[in-house]
This record gives sequence, structure tokens and C-alpha cells, in this order.
Amino acid sequence: MLVVCCDGLTGFPDAIEATWPYATVQTCVVHLIRASMRFVSYADRRQVATELRTIYTAPTEDAAKAALQEFAAGAWGTKDPAAVKTWESAWERFTPFLAFPPALRKVIYTTNAI
Repeated sequence: MLVVCCDGLTGFPDAIEATWPYATVQTCVVHLIRASMRFVSYADRRQVATELRTIYTAPTEDAAKAALQEFAAGAWGTKDPAAVKTWESAWERFTPFLAFPPALRKVIYTTNAI
């Protein structure tokens, strides 16, 4: 199995899938968090990061979707809707990550070498 973690560059996932059609391509969770934080005030970033954690540490895709919906329906969805949109737009590329057990997720969640 080949898992490729991408940072969100346009066209990169498509190029990988064209080269390795059976590869699992996912968005880097760290880059996704950073991208959504661009829309959050510095004063709120710690709280938002804590709440986003419930999404990417969810045990299943359904639980992650429910956590995202809860995040969107809460104060941050009203105050920082662009942060929610970032996750919604990347959802298809984020969800492959959730199919793996938590121990493996720690290895593949980022493009950074661990």
C-alpha cells in the first residue's frame, strides 16, 4: 500500500494518482490546520485548535463529520466560517486518513518527516 500525504498544492494529488493509480492520497493534517488558522484571530487560535482536534482524532469518518458539523454550528462556524470552509473543501482528501488505526495515523498525518 502506498500512502502519499500532500500539502494541498493544486494538481499534486492528481499527478500522484495518474502515476500511482492505487495510491491513497491524503491532505496533510498539519497543513490543513494551518490553512484553516489563517482565518482565525491570533487570540482565538488556541481554542480553535483544541476544537479542531476532535475532528482529526475522531475514531471514524462519521464521527469526524459529526465533529466538523458541531464545530460549524458552534461559535467558530459563525465567527470564522472560512475556517470551516477550508475543512469542508478538503474533506475528500482528508478522510482517507481516518481509515487507518490511530497508531498508524501518527506516522502518516503530516508531510514532515517524523
